[in-house]
Amino acid sequence: MKQAQIRWFFSVFLAVICIIPVFAADIELSIRFYDKKIYHVSGLSGEPIYVQVTLTNRSPAPFRFKLADERVFSIDFDIRNLSNQSLEIADYLRRKRSESRNVYFREITVEPGESFSFVEDIRNYATLRDAGSFVVQARIFPELFRETAVSTPRGMPLVSNRLNLNLRPPALPGSDSIPFQMDVETGAVLVREKLPPDEVIAYMLTARQKSQWEKFFLYMDMEAMITNDAVRRRSWLNESEEGRIRMMAKYRDDLRNSMADEDIALIPSDFRIENTSHNGESARVVVTQWFQVGRYTERRRYEYNLRRRDDVWTIQDYTVTKLGTE
Repeated sequence: MKQAQIRWFFSVFLAVICIIPVFAADIELSIRFYDKKIYHVSGLSGEPIYVQVTLTNRSPAPFRFKLADERVFSIDFDIRNLSNQSLEIADYLRRKRSESRNVYFREITVEPGESFSFVEDIRNYATLRDAGSFVVQARIFPELFRETAVSTPRGMPLVSNRLNLNLRPPALPGSDSIPFQMDVETGAVLVREKLPPDEVIAYMLTARQKSQWEKFFLYMDMEAMITNDAVRRRSWLNESEEGRIRMMAKYRDDLRNSMADEDIALIPSDFRIENTSHNGESARVVVTQWFQVGRYTERRRYEYNLRRRDDVWTIQDYTVTKLGTE
């Protein structure tokens, strides 16, 4: 073998062994549940199970990878039961990867010491039919997913930590067709109590401050909240009972993701109940709420309208007035 060839061989070898640690150790892939809650087998709710995926660059050089518009070509989730058996892949994943189409992507650069995150619903990756305990692990493909194994360092996937996922049986529907919710901290079923109107609002706002979505929704009349909007009301009136249940589930999900009625879902840094008035079956609670907006604090006045049914007050709608910044 000529000296030039030998030098070329060793230079390539050294380059490869220098690259591998960057992928294996210096780029950290981590996952965590996006919101803390109790997860159920789909049942009536069909709520997504969001996982936040984070890439952290601990190397001295920028890290670049391709992120597909259809994330199934950039990431995969290995979900196994306690017998170490992989779950069947979801129909959505099978359909997307079997399509004959171009894969569009953008190249992401993560500078040294920086992180990049995005959120994925793992129900799109595995069929979660049964209640039980599972282990979730993610893999990211810097050069996009390939059906055949890729042996080059950049083609090898990055592997994350493991998450423990506990799936409970489907939530049973309550009297308003919304599944019973459970307290994440205690595991007990949340039950509406006979609280006065001002305490109902304080309960709701405190739950939002703590990101306790189950408690936040507990005293909301979902049908009333949905039908306050004229467009949603027309859709509601044209839906079957099953369709209305789906609308309620979607509305709850839209509130979580600030895609509907975002004023009520904003997180107040503080609040003060100014006035409460009620007359038989209806009540009005006026609350001043403060919100942190950058370096400023914004102040707003909320007027919540409630209705009493079976001695339980529920939130029907609200109005908001901006009072300026402090």
